[in-house]
Amino acid sequence: MFGNNKTTQRFCDLRGKVAIITGARRGMGRTHAIILARAGAKVVLADISQEECEAVVQEIKKERGSAIAVKCDVSLKSEVDNLIAETLKAFGKIDILVNNAGICQFQPFLEMTEQDFHKTIAVNLKGYFLCAQAAAKEMAKQKSGAIINIASIAMGQIGAGFAGLTHYCASKGGIVAMAEAMAVELAPLGIRVNTISPGAIDTPMVASVKQDMKTLEASLAKIPLGRMGKPEEISNAVLFLASDESSYMTGSVVVVDGGWTAG
Repeated sequence: MFGNNKTTQRFCDLRGKVAIITGARRGMGRTHAIILARAGAKVVLADISQEECEAVVQEIKKERGSAIAVKCDVSLKSEVDNLIAETLKAFGKIDILVNNAGICQFQPFLEMTEQDFHKTIAVNLKGYFLCAQAAAKEMAKQKSGAIINIASIAMGQIGAGFAGLTHYCASKGGIVAMAEAMAVELAPLGIRVNTISPGAIDTPMVASVKQDMKTLEASLAKIPLGRMGKPEEISNAVLFLASDESSYMTGSVVVVDGGWTAG
């Protein structure tokens, strides 16, 4: 039953909290929504397909959780504004934002068009900015809130570069830099901002990698734990950062990659 797990209540109790999860119709976004709901949060599932989000809402409601679905293209300010309005209409406040929506399309750098680059940045980076800014304006009114950004080990610096993903890597590195600046600026308002950088996670986004055995084997060879991660293993980190158990964390980048970057 949602919210009745004693361990969850003791360590990551989200009862009374309202959380928005973008990109929530499948993959990691779906599990983020389910796990936050199990911790007691009222959740808002946002994605380009409201119908697919509704299916996840029904999963949550079957276990007595509270959730709604809202259609939202995070690259469009008008739709982000509507997401915030629908959340406030349903639940009256916003305590948690999980910026998870993203796209990943392999394209050789020399063949990448301006439109290809623009589309990825618009969803993966601009979308995070629009959602975070809109949510933070509401969080500031109550002097509390937690924003969790899902980046990637494809984030530059200590992260990893990936051929065919110049635009994706640029967006994920931008997320980390933006989150660090946001953390400094929003801390006096009681709003914490942290980032999770997953490695290879078994979601629909990596389906093409799994179909190519050579690519799959090459990827697994870089992971000391020898396997892809499960979406739930990222969602558990989201839950921690969304809860008061991480109250002294802001501006942090939490890498969950099976040891890829350590190797």
